[in-house]
Order: sequence, then C-alpha cells, then structure tokens
Amino acid sequence: MKIALMDSGIGLLAATAAVRRLRPDADLVLSLDPAGMPWGRRTTEDLIERALAVAEAAAAYGPDALIVGCNTATVHALTALRAALEPDLPVIGTVPAIKPAAAGGGPVAIWATPATTGSLYQRNLIRDFADGVPVAEVPCWGLAEAVEHADQTAIDEAVAAAAVLTPADVTTVVLGCTHYELVADRIRAAVGQPDGPPPVLRGSAGAVAAQALRRIGARPEPESAAEGGVTVLLNGREGVLPAPALAYAEGRLLQQVAPAR
Repeated sequence: MKIALMDSGIGLLAATAAVRRLRPDADLVLSLDPAGMPWGRRTTEDLIERALAVAEAAAAYGPDALIVGCNTATVHALTALRAALEPDLPVIGTVPAIKPAAAGGGPVAIWATPATTGSLYQRNLIRDFADGVPVAEVPCWGLAEAVEHADQTAIDEAVAAAAVLTPADVTTVVLGCTHYELVADRIRAAVGQPDGPPPVLRGSAGAVAAQALRRIGARPEPESAAEGGVTVLLNGREGVLPAPALAYAEGRLLQQVAPAR
C-alpha cells in the first residue's frame, strides 16, 4: 500500500505521522512545492496550477490515495484535483475539525491563517457544524511561516499574539492550519488557564489519515512490524526533507526511512 501526501511545505508532516501510526507498513510519497510556498499568498488560479503540478508528481509514483495536507489547497484546489485524478486516484482533503469541536458544546476558538479567518469557507463551516455554539475566529499572523522555518522565537511570538486574541473561557481550540499541529503543545500551554483544565486541541491529521484508509478499503494495523519507505519530492524531483522538518518529532520520525518505490 502506498499513500501520497501533498502541501507547499512541511504542514503535511502531521498527517504523514498519523498515517505512519495507523499503518507503519505503508509506503509514503511526500510531494512539496518549496519553490512556490507559501500557497496562501497566491491567487486562486496560481494555487490551483501549482497544486496540480505537485499532485501529478506524486501520482506518477502510483499511490493508492492522495492526501491534500493543506487547508488552503483544500479550499481552493480540491475540486480541480479530484477532476484531474479521480476516480483512478482517491483525493482526500483537509477540513478544520469544527464539527467535533462544537459537539463538546463549550466555547470554541478556531486558530487559522489570516486569509482563512473570516472567509466564506470558514463561516459556512461554522454555520453548518457549530450552530448555537460560541465560536471565536482567531487570525494567527505569521505562525504558519514561523513553523515552516522552525523559527522558535517567531513561533513563540506568533502563538502569544494569537493567545491574546483567544477568549479565556474557550474549552476547545480548532487548529485550522496543518502547520499548527506541529506546535500543538506550545499552543495548549499558551491558551490554558492556570486554575483550570487545559483546552482540548482539535486537529485534522488523525481524521484525514483514517479517511484515506477508508477510501481505499484498508484497515488500521498499528502493530505492524513492517516499515514502509518514504520518498520526498521537491517540485517533482526526489530529494530529502527540508532541514526545518527535523525540528519536529513528526519529521524526525521519517528521517532514517528508506525511499519508497
């Protein structure tokens, strides 16, 4: 079994690690666009063009499924990706975990990129899945970029700035950008109250990985002793994980694995 994941940068690491936990034996193909990242600043037309190129590079390796490990690409390019690749290659998008967060009933905060915060896309998700639940939309200026470059000072500053905008009574924080899952512990520490339980953080990586397996009729086998290979594509050419990826446990998990073929 082979699973491909795509993103402009290392935000796909969270979903990659989730796939690895569910199916250690799966071969992985990680397709990145370092020459074009970040995608969030691009026009929709340009983003779709770059996303298609990254997806087609991954598809050439014959995966059973392709995970779009990026919220922005899912919003703008998922329809085009599915039109180009399905039904031969199932394409799984990444959607913020607003529905399970709202099911808890408590006040919810959605941390997202400034481009996504307040967008029609996010407002529609809130309307459809969080009706009646207090929701605060929190723009996280510079956080995705700081995580991408593993700039520890910039990460701390961006997390602190977003925490100031987060209501003190929230019980759940939705991580509306895949990069944020790589620094979940720092986010939890920043928004937690000294005299109360820490808020629940809701990312998308686990659900996306599980959905990919369901789409191809595969079951989780977390106890598998086999270890699948990993191929990294940088603008369509085989390479290695960008150095900042190794600052995170999810990146180090993949460092010593042989290429998938």
